[in-house]
Amino acid sequence: MNKARFITFEGVDGAGKSTGLEWFVAALRQRGIDLLVTREPGGTPLGEQLREILLHQPMHAETEAMLMFAARREHVEQVIRPALQRGTWVISDRFSDASFAYQGGGRGVPLSKLEQLEQWVHGDLQPDLTLLFDIPIEVARQRLDNNASLDKFEREQGEFFVRVRQAYLARAAKLPQRYAVIRAEKSLDEVQRQLADIVASL
Repeated sequence: MNKARFITFEGVDGAGKSTGLEWFVAALRQRGIDLLVTREPGGTPLGEQLREILLHQPMHAETEAMLMFAARREHVEQVIRPALQRGTWVISDRFSDASFAYQGGGRGVPLSKLEQLEQWVHGDLQPDLTLLFDIPIEVARQRLDNNASLDKFEREQGEFFVRVRQAYLARAAKLPQRYAVIRAEKSLDEVQRQLADIVASL
């Protein structure tokens, strides 16, 4: 428990990631862990402004990718790195894996370009653990059907999310030492049991 951990939550829209994150954070706090909860895009004043643009304004796919990493650069330098250096755990709702999934898998931005941005922005900093909430796309879409205020990503068609999910799973297969895949189509109790096992392992 001495080393501050950097833990990220990933998954397609509608996977239940945010609900899982809340439970996970509460479980860690019950163990007395000092932690900071943040999100992407966002996490800083500039990042939150860029979030509004990214979630609601149409733009070229590569512009979107570069703005995501611009917000991430501020996030890393102003929030994530300082917290870790002072011994505070960081739990982030999305990080660079989201760019590989959404801008890479979903939008078709070449992975080589995303890898260059990743290396430039935070090459020496990677999450200690990434929890991927994986769910069949049709189930995720059903969960979003009742939401009246969808952003531009959430309004994408099913094929987009199929590509996003495939990109996430490919990333998890490439980096198995970092990823824990949560079967998010299960009941809330079962998802929490999966998360409890991970908390215990930490």
